[in-house]
Amino acid sequence: MSGILNSSIGRKFAMALSALFLMVFLLQHFAINILSVFSPDAFNEVSHFMGTFWAVQYLLQPVLIFGVIFHFVMGFVLEIKNNKARQISYAKNNGAANSSWMSRNMIWSGLAILAFIVLHFIDFWIPEINTKYIVGDMSGMHNGEFRYFHELVEKFHSPLRVGAYVVAFVFLALHLLHGFNSAFQSVGANNKYTKGLKTFSKIYAIGIPAGFIFIALFHHLTGH
Repeated sequence: MSGILNSSIGRKFAMALSALFLMVFLLQHFAINILSVFSPDAFNEVSHFMGTFWAVQYLLQPVLIFGVIFHFVMGFVLEIKNNKARQISYAKNNGAANSSWMSRNMIWSGLAILAFIVLHFIDFWIPEINTKYIVGDMSGMHNGEFRYFHELVEKFHSPLRVGAYVVAFVFLALHLLHGFNSAFQSVGANNKYTKGLKTFSKIYAIGIPAGFIFIALFHHLTGH
């Protein structure tokens, strides 16, 4: 593993795999959260299952946390090495003419997303871990009803928090617009399906963040 990560191609390939893994998780996360708009009961039931099923909690959750950490650490490593390479190439060429704005600023959109993940953990994950494993309440109930939907709506009362979520998902869309195609290229998915993948990547990169923005605004404006 260390030998693979020591090579430029190996690092890009590992980065791409972690990105694709996180994109699958993001889609799954959106599928669950959109239920809160159409069916609070379904959202509560799915949230309780995901929050108590042993395979999710003790196998998939640690893998997800590792994937997030790995992706960001590897992103910083690649950015440092790319910057060193650019210092040489910029002396001969105009870097802005050879790459898109987004590809040159992935580190900044990544930092914005990382800050959002910290906020999201503070809002939801840490309180959930405290409730289940410190307080010891695995029931998911509050006053005789599942608490998941109630807690979700409560978080979106504050316009400042909703604004932070909206800005973060705009950065996520920009990050995905470049990152999705880059990930497929890094794993060698340049073939007759490339055009279709590019179309799908644009739909995904814009649609999923827009969907999360819709969820936040819906609960903020309706209060339910």
